[in-house]
Amino acid sequence: MTHEILTPEEMGEADRRTIAAGPYDGYGLMLNAGAAIARHLLAKYGDATGFHVLCGPGNNGGDGYVVARLLAESGATVDVWSSGAPKPQTDAARALQDCPLQPRPIGGFRPNYGSLVVDALFGAGLNKEITGEAAGAIGRANEASVKRVAVDVPSGLDGSTGQPLGTVFKATSTITFFRKKPGHLLYPGRHLCGALIVSDIGISKDVLRDIQPRCFENTPDLWRALLPAPEADTHKYKRGHVAVFSGGATATGAARLSALAAARSGAGAVTLLSPAEALGVNATHLTSIMLSRCDHPEDLRSFIETRKASSFVLGPGFGIGEKARDFALALLRNQDAKLVFDADAITSFRDHPDILFNASRSAPEIRLVLTPHDGEFRRLFPDIDEKDVPSKVERARAAASRSHAIIIYKGADTVIASPDGCAAINTNGTPLLATAGSGDVLAGLAAGLMAQGMPAFEAACAAVFIHGAAARRLRFGLIAEDLPAAAAFVLSDLLGNLVQE
Repeated sequence: MTHEILTPEEMGEADRRTIAAGPYDGYGLMLNAGAAIARHLLAKYGDATGFHVLCGPGNNGGDGYVVARLLAESGATVDVWSSGAPKPQTDAARALQDCPLQPRPIGGFRPNYGSLVVDALFGAGLNKEITGEAAGAIGRANEASVKRVAVDVPSGLDGSTGQPLGTVFKATSTITFFRKKPGHLLYPGRHLCGALIVSDIGISKDVLRDIQPRCFENTPDLWRALLPAPEADTHKYKRGHVAVFSGGATATGAARLSALAAARSGAGAVTLLSPAEALGVNATHLTSIMLSRCDHPEDLRSFIETRKASSFVLGPGFGIGEKARDFALALLRNQDAKLVFDADAITSFRDHPDILFNASRSAPEIRLVLTPHDGEFRRLFPDIDEKDVPSKVERARAAASRSHAIIIYKGADTVIASPDGCAAINTNGTPLLATAGSGDVLAGLAAGLMAQGMPAFEAACAAVFIHGAAARRLRFGLIAEDLPAAAAFVLSDLLGNLVQE
């Protein structure tokens, strides 16, 4: 599976490099794109009563004219509607010249029941709101009982951010070329695109070496080779030791979920660090997870010196305030441990985020993972907002750079970002994860994978994917307690025969 994601600008560069290298010129690529779209339409929607092709003045419209010609040549009933003539001497103008159908002004477009509407108005590079007769045509298409297929991205959708620019064509499916764009995967773009089809139009993957994309779809291809697998001569501490901080007596469940997830990720040992008041309740619920008293930073220092934990989880159910900050800063002074700060650990720094960021930057390597949802993100990075930075990918990148940490920016379209600019968009998330405690499980999975030696960015990406796959395996009715065991089955499938049995 290909997992590189290209911005509209990078896709334009891929086109240019392909044209320069041959054998296709720009019109050749346009013909290939139109042919791919026409094949899909005839195979999937051949029973449509007719096809309406809406064409804009640019290359997107040129694709549309090629599609209209090929559909007509197949014997289909086709109407072409134009929002403006292409500029002379362009590939789109040539496509219009080769199309035997006479385009009509788009203001007259009225979709009929049972027909299919092809949106070839504006491509991924659109950067302003659609107005006038084109906007009216999109509105009529959206309101009609018809199938709607978009070329490249739905018109009115920002291909970089997934954000609507005003009126947006609501596609049943979208056909794009070579690689996906961020707008295909980030909400609400993912919903507005419908089913996404990526077609090969003759662009060689060799162009990626020159473009060097820094955004990826979070598939196992991105990190599977780095998954830790136990070797025949291993022992429990060789497989990593995770420590998870518990909250007080009435707030212990979240930490236990993280601890169990860390254990199910393959970590050889997991210890729950508990305040004295919660030792009894935690002991009642733990079997394979070890338990250690930890009330003060001095207790933590002693644990670090004697038990040599590989990674720590701080935040789930811990409580917000000075104690959380003290433990977080003590952990950041320990140069060897990998850290996951979640929930209360994040919120505890909302008034003084620079204290956290400065402590994180003191480490030579990236060893901190922060896991904010939208609310926590706004508390820690109030100036990196949707108004000034519309792209969730760019917001995550900016936060990662500032905090010197891996950011897991949670949501339906979770984005994982590294300070070096690498980013991944997760696509297997599910509403099933909207249940109390699921985020605590995610934190434990990330810490468990890092404890076993997986690099922080790849561990975060793997944890997010495994988390979603576990939920999909369980299906409706899952609760957070179900997720760690399901995650172990997902990991087993991913590792395949790498595990020594």
